[in-house]
Amino acid sequence: MESMSHRRASDGRVGEGELVGEFGVAAAGGADAFTSSRYPRHRGTSCLEATVTDDANPNASLIETTLAEMESDAEFQELTEKIARIGVDGMTKEERTQRRRALDELGVPNFMTFVAEHEDRTGPGDESTASPIRNKKLFRSDPNILQLNIGLFCNQACNHCHVESSPLRKETMSSEVAARCLRLLQNSPHVDTLDLTGGAPELNAEFRFLVRMAREWAVENDRELTIIDRCNLTVLSEPGQEDLAEFLKDNRVDVVASLPCYGEENVDNQRGRGVFGRSIDGLLKLNEAGYGTAEGLSLTLVYNPGGPFLPPSQSSLEADYKRELDEKFGVKFNNLLTITNMPIKRFADFLAREGKMKEYMELLVNNYNPETVPGLMCLNTISVGWDGTLYDCDFNQQLGMDIQKLSVFDIECLTDLQKYSVKTDNHCFGCSAGAGSSCQGATV
Repeated sequence: MESMSHRRASDGRVGEGELVGEFGVAAAGGADAFTSSRYPRHRGTSCLEATVTDDANPNASLIETTLAEMESDAEFQELTEKIARIGVDGMTKEERTQRRRALDELGVPNFMTFVAEHEDRTGPGDESTASPIRNKKLFRSDPNILQLNIGLFCNQACNHCHVESSPLRKETMSSEVAARCLRLLQNSPHVDTLDLTGGAPELNAEFRFLVRMAREWAVENDRELTIIDRCNLTVLSEPGQEDLAEFLKDNRVDVVASLPCYGEENVDNQRGRGVFGRSIDGLLKLNEAGYGTAEGLSLTLVYNPGGPFLPPSQSSLEADYKRELDEKFGVKFNNLLTITNMPIKRFADFLAREGKMKEYMELLVNNYNPETVPGLMCLNTISVGWDGTLYDCDFNQQLGMDIQKLSVFDIECLTDLQKYSVKTDNHCFGCSAGAGSSCQGATV
């Protein structure tokens, strides 16, 4: 099996035959080489080729407004300087140390020791309900969700973003990696969901290629396949994306859209000036295309807390969202997901600055729920980074916790990964607190 280091040493290209199959296409060009960092120190070439004008113009890009806010944010500038000093790996190590120190002060062991000590052994032992815990390790079932982070470029820079996306990020999935992901989808019969995320995935050149090819293949092969676009809503107002809603509709893509509150002040404080208004515009465009009202055009909103607290009940909050958005704006949607803020990356930076890391970790531990463990997303999802590296989940991806240093070019189907245990660490308390948290919302 060819290693990633060997492949990169030979310039990142793969044989042309790797890219041709039932999809009937060959991806052109070699793998793009980008500098991976949390915040590149210069803007560089944007993944979005758009003319940025006055933010007062609703048809202008949000990028310039985001960049201006980043440049005037003292905390952001301080963090950028720190990254320049100690590097991305140094920052990740520091975060982990802060979480571990907080747990040590609370007398809490590592995550898997804690989970094993609190394991719910009341259920029957048949295969469908057997515990995923063996020898203080987690083992996945046959994955049914293939999640692709196709690039970190975004027109926003949200202060809770665990991916740390922004207009400064240049990392983007190459055509070779995209085509290989489609081959793995084809070779993995248990996968029924293709989940596309970022950054703003729609601003990646491979987004529409992935959607079209996956949908065409699913139709031709009579395969039930859900395709998810994790959308920030403001992207629908970006220059060049005027047809995005219709494109998603034509390809029967489910939209899962971030909207952390139904009030303007809270959203703009968390996501940037003008984001709420553009988000409502985006929702209305999706409604006009039939999303949230027509059968087969699912529109799901996502809530995450605005601070160091757990989300409320998913069902009760959904009722509030539906009432407020309908009464004030005439917006319709199908479902609401609640997601817990993970103590990593930008949210970890916030907790450290506020001296609240210990308090937040204590909150997560005190609300640990053993019933969430069977629904942990790492047990049924494989996450793929923009460069093709394989991870147990999107959070592990941002922490560099890969699966045995494997990439999409090292396996033939996702079932090949079942033999490897899931990598866990102290951030995993975030997915197992309260009603649980995953990219699909609450887990219990």
